[in-house]
Amino acid sequence: MELQELVQKAKKGDEAAFYELMQLHKGRLYRIALSYLKNSEDAVEALQEVTYRTFRSIRKVKEPQYFTTWLTRILINYCNDELKKKKRTLVSDNLISLMGSEHQSSWLEVEEVISKLDSKTRQVIELKYVHDFKIKEIAEILECPEGTVKTWLNKGLKELRGQLEEKGGLGYA
Repeated sequence: MELQELVQKAKKGDEAAFYELMQLHKGRLYRIALSYLKNSEDAVEALQEVTYRTFRSIRKVKEPQYFTTWLTRILINYCNDELKKKKRTLVSDNLISLMGSEHQSSWLEVEEVISKLDSKTRQVIELKYVHDFKIKEIAEILECPEGTVKTWLNKGLKELRGQLEEKGGLGYA
């Protein structure tokens, strides 16, 4: 069954369609939650809460083709709220790979630099390089223009590289 058709049925109260929708998305949602929360138990709890919130408000989905971005936004908002409560820093092990093969920084240095980025810049880097969202999808999730996403992305990568070079952690052969 097509995604849009499942969304339409779920909006009308079809619990089986809702269950199928969540089954289709649970792997990706879990990976996103885990990358934000850094703990498997917290990620599972996030999925449970997001499933509940989604079930409660699925009738609010205006465009079924944007269900995935709508659902992802709910998850990201939940994760950000949890991070604020626990005062954690958003980091991802996969961000080292975006710095290139010549990267020589320790993870602690990268984590320190990332923690200094503003929240929107951290989110854009995470969504783009860890979860493979396209610029257009990130713009929809964050409800901002694509140009803004590109600006945050370029700013964040430039800042990461610059600060790591200052620390002597980014070397070139």
